[in-house]
Amino acid sequence: SVPVPQEAGPTMVGDEHSDPHLMSILGATKRSMLGNNFCEYYVNDAPRVVLDKLESLGYSVVSMTGVGQTLVWCLHRE
Repeated sequence: SVPVPQEAGPTMVGDEHSDPHLMSILGATKRSMLGNNFCEYYVNDAPRVVLDKLESLGYSVVSMTGVGQTLVWCLHRE
């Protein structure tokens, strides 16, 4: 068998305008990085855990891409 890499968090899950209720369900905390004039929501979970939580809330992955060493998922909920 081949081991499957499982990246650990933190995972960025939203920006300062994200739904506070959804961020609470995900267990996200808002923080601002030094030098940025905006806030982002982060969780300590690995991306696969976040995607599983969002799937249980009715979200599904529409697309995914890589930007440098960062992965970005686009999700939608009916």
